[in-house]
Amino acid sequence: MADLLDEVTDAMSALTAALENRSDTSQMLDAVCAEAVRVVPGADMASVTVVENQGARTAAFTDRRAVEIDKVQYEAADGPCLRAAATGEIVRVSLRTARALWPDFVATAQRMGVGSHLAAPLSVDEQLSGAINLFGFGDHGFEEIDSQLLALYTTIVTFGLRTTRRYRETCELAGHLEVAMRSRAVIEQAKGILMASHGIGEEEAIRRLVAESQDTNTKLRQIAADLVRRASASHSP
Repeated sequence: MADLLDEVTDAMSALTAALENRSDTSQMLDAVCAEAVRVVPGADMASVTVVENQGARTAAFTDRRAVEIDKVQYEAADGPCLRAAATGEIVRVSLRTARALWPDFVATAQRMGVGSHLAAPLSVDEQLSGAINLFGFGDHGFEEIDSQLLALYTTIVTFGLRTTRRYRETCELAGHLEVAMRSRAVIEQAKGILMASHGIGEEEAIRRLVAESQDTNTKLRQIAADLVRRASASHSP
């Protein structure tokens, strides 16, 4: 048990570091798969199913065989991973007892050498939900402790992904706001230059900027920046 706890602790630390350093969701889900296999004894492969409006897909995996097994479930619109995603509950399966429920899934999994399956629901936000799937080559069916470990792991993954995605969304929004503020500032400068140099009002100045933007198919900010640059150059010694 002590060795297992050490392995789980190491996996969680590695996952945290991966979430901090990965640049996009796809890379983060790859890390989630890699560490999931370390966390749960008996897990030999892992995948992440993402359920979207157009259907389910495998967004990350540690072994190509997991993709093939997932695909059969998507085609049948049912299976352990989809059941976990739909019900919000962990699904623990020994393939010896699952043939009546999911014959195509069982046949494909057994052909791939898989005897056990464990799936936990993953619900991060409106754009990312589905399941974390574990595959075991043995027919042990996983144990109750395995379900508990995967549930704990999924909770940490959910929190980590949610926090990381929100942080990056906030950074992206801040970047857009900064660009918008800079655009507004340079447009105000250009408008002031036109008003001063032509003796026109504010509305006429902005009308001229917009007209040039449309005539030249150039962004308004670029038109304004060019005007400010030319005005600065003309006043340089």
